[in-house]
Amino acid sequence: MTGTHAERGLEMFRVGDFPLYTLTFVRGTSPAELLSRMGVDPESLALRDGMDLADDFGDDLYDDEEPVVTTGVDGSWTWAWEQGGVHGLDQRILSAVSRGTEAVALHHNEKPMYWFTYAVDGEVVVDFHTLQAIEPTGQDPTRLDDHMRPLGLVPGAWAPLHGVLSLVENAFGIRLTEPAEVDDSRLSGRLGPLPE
Repeated sequence: MTGTHAERGLEMFRVGDFPLYTLTFVRGTSPAELLSRMGVDPESLALRDGMDLADDFGDDLYDDEEPVVTTGVDGSWTWAWEQGGVHGLDQRILSAVSRGTEAVALHHNEKPMYWFTYAVDGEVVVDFHTLQAIEPTGQDPTRLDDHMRPLGLVPGAWAPLHGVLSLVENAFGIRLTEPAEVDDSRLSGRLGPLPE
């Protein structure tokens, strides 16, 4: 974490050095409820700032089997940020966190690739990734077309570099204010390993 705050939307992920992350956004859910639905270890839950995270977890911050996750609320969306894991993309977790509401999962890695999933009430509505030409799937793969097309996110075409970030911002009004390194405590904890 750099300790700076994003000016708008998800700008920090365009300009910062975040080679791998998974963000899960859920509308109208508390941070504690979101982490519970994601399968956090209750004994690991605490309010931590960036220094506390480093002290409590060290190199485990980037663990992909049992990732550390930090939460916060921006507007009507609660977010969970995994700096090393992909739990938010797991269909079972997406189903759990979107039950009775809606959720957006966004994964990025250094390939570079973005993976986007939109779920409503436990069901995946739109799902696609950018490792190849975009081919949306899900229960209603054209649901976000009016938001996707102006950004160059067109079926059969390669995605523009930050097109998926713009989709998340524009279609859902999502933003994430980066927690400051010190004196900005957010609820965090360790997620359990995904079942086989």
